[in-house]
Amino acid sequence: MKQAPAEGLSDEAPLPELASRELAERIAALAWEKKAEDVRVLRVRELVQYTDWFVVMSATSDRHAAALRQHIERSLRTDAAEKPMAVEGGEQNQWVVMDYSDVVVHIFYEPVRAYYELERLWREAPELTLSRPDDAPAAG
Repeated sequence: MKQAPAEGLSDEAPLPELASRELAERIAALAWEKKAEDVRVLRVRELVQYTDWFVVMSATSDRHAAALRQHIERSLRTDAAEKPMAVEGGEQNQWVVMDYSDVVVHIFYEPVRAYYELERLWREAPELTLSRPDDAPAAG
């Protein structure tokens, strides 16, 4: 018997719902609060063994990237008692990676994101359809 696709995923294949989806959606919402651009959530569980989701976003400057990192980290620590297992890239704030185990956050300074094209590398990953707040910057 086929399982229905997880609601909100743009891929055609039926995929089981993941408990970590709520954390990925919360991180996207926190990113929009600090005006992150082009926020995307990719389901990578079926492609890698170390996480369920990538949350990818752009910052308009290295200071903006630092502000996004700090906001996400502080909010999750306070609201959900979630602490990242590791944070890398916070010195330069060009590409910051925050590892929350089931969700890995990638905060890019926009020119760096364009250079690495992370979404192209993970193009097989279904993208979660997000409800963007009206005042959030539009994707792409």
